[in-house]
Amino acid sequence: MADAPALPPGGRRRPALGLRPSSGRPQVRPAPGPAAGREKHLWCPPAVPPPVQSRWLGTGVKAPSGAAARAFEGDDNSGRKVITFSCCRMPPSHQLNHTRLLEYLKYTLDQYVENDYMVVYFHYGLKSLNKPSLKWLQTAYKEFDRKYKKNLKALYVVHPTNFIKILWNIFKPLISHKFGKKITYLNYLSDLREHLKYDQLHIPQEVIQHDENLRGKQKGKLPPVVKIPPPRPPLPTQQFGVSLQYIKDKNKGELIPPVMKETISYLKRKGLQVEGLFRRSASVQTIKDVQKLYNQGKTVNFDDYHDIHIPAVILKTFLRELPQPLLTFECYDPILGITSVESSLRVTRCKQIIHGLPEHNYVVLKYLICFLHMVSQESIYNRMTASSLACVFGLNLIWPSKGTASLSALVPLNLFTELLIDFYINIFNSRTVPGEILP
Repeated sequence: MADAPALPPGGRRRPALGLRPSSGRPQVRPAPGPAAGREKHLWCPPAVPPPVQSRWLGTGVKAPSGAAARAFEGDDNSGRKVITFSCCRMPPSHQLNHTRLLEYLKYTLDQYVENDYMVVYFHYGLKSLNKPSLKWLQTAYKEFDRKYKKNLKALYVVHPTNFIKILWNIFKPLISHKFGKKITYLNYLSDLREHLKYDQLHIPQEVIQHDENLRGKQKGKLPPVVKIPPPRPPLPTQQFGVSLQYIKDKNKGELIPPVMKETISYLKRKGLQVEGLFRRSASVQTIKDVQKLYNQGKTVNFDDYHDIHIPAVILKTFLRELPQPLLTFECYDPILGITSVESSLRVTRCKQIIHGLPEHNYVVLKYLICFLHMVSQESIYNRMTASSLACVFGLNLIWPSKGTASLSALVPLNLFTELLIDFYINIFNSRTVPGEILP
């Protein structure tokens, strides 16, 4: 965690603006610095060793402790990285060095733009005091060139106002039609639920209160508590959102879930040399359709979709929707300790943790890691090294029982996953389970 900013002259804390990157796709072995802590403050230079040194940004503002922009791993319904920006955390314009703000935003996004991502922009809190100039906005749009725009899959503007509509008219001649189609206006926070995992977002309390006020004005009273109906029992053929044991019991004792066996088999035959395999997303509706087919026990022919990334996304989605992670909640804390183990002993420690898994989890994990090892062996073509695959699969294999993994947890989680893939033979060769198969 970065040092807390000192009080500026006068003894009052200034409004804060910060950037908190996460899953997005952090490197498994990052340079020392903010990435090792829970938060990375917006104005901390990337190469400063811990403890992070505070820097004055402009007139009377230090490295801030609030978070105006945050990024989290796999928060949308397709596992894509989500970056949120909250205007209510923006300090007054005269206290900001906007040039450095732009530079640091670009630096941070550079870590994620190689993968598909989305942005949620909370407009509430943008006032005349902290509103950037039109000239700066125009410069920012030009600075964020195609590299940043091509993998941005959606930009959700929450609580839009007339100011946003005026801005749109001003910039419309400069904005491509393709980029314009990525923008969606959402009047209420609840509208986000159909697009991403709303409960995992860190939304400022000011924004939540503003949303409640808007709903209260609309109805003349505060919104009633929404009653959530009890969940329906799973179908006998269900594969998503149910336990490995349930799938095994409904599939004549087969250890490998059908959806995993079919996606991996297809990708092994046709996707091993596809550049960026597992990094790209697919149509959300298509993914829902495929999930529905699997849950209904119907046949899925991936050739019909003409998109190699669909089975890849389906595989990640299956892992992410397991009620308990494949590596189990019990292994979460031992895995976090992998970075404290001496480098030469880490593979041995991985083997100890893996061999403590329940038999069924071990068999399924071995099947998956065997395939990911194959993918990494073709990295000269697909650009997906063990490190790259670990960044994609880390949080699909393990997550905490409560809340979401912090930024500091991503380093050991991804490192552990990378070791599994790199040293697959060494880690898995000494334990064989009756009935296990490999891809």
